[in-house]
Amino acid sequence: QVQLVQSGGGLVQTGGSLRLSCAASGQTASRYIMGWFRQAPGKEREFVALISRSDGSTYYADSAKGRFTISRDNAKNTVYLQMTSLKSEDTAVYYCAASVRGGVDLVRYDYWGQGTQVTVSS
Repeated sequence: QVQLVQSGGGLVQTGGSLRLSCAASGQTASRYIMGWFRQAPGKEREFVALISRSDGSTYYADSAKGRFTISRDNAKNTVYLQMTSLKSEDTAVYYCAASVRGGVDLVRYDYWGQGTQVTVSS
């Protein structure tokens, strides 16, 4: 079992940047494909990005391509989501998640962080 603890997030103006972190404990994060999801008020939780276990392969939702970067430091058991050129529509609670199977469907993820609020003001 793995525990995921998130940090980062907060309030930022349109066009600004934020970095989210997700620290894993209990088991080494390198065993898992790691993903980021987000949930805006009144909407379903949606996929943002994922990163593979070891070779660093990444995959992004169209909304994140070119603006967000997912990365991982397996030595620190930590995954990051660097967000740039933020828009008001990026406002949501962001969640990191760990999966042995991967994919964009949230049901394929076994462990979840506590969520962190990102608010982009215009």
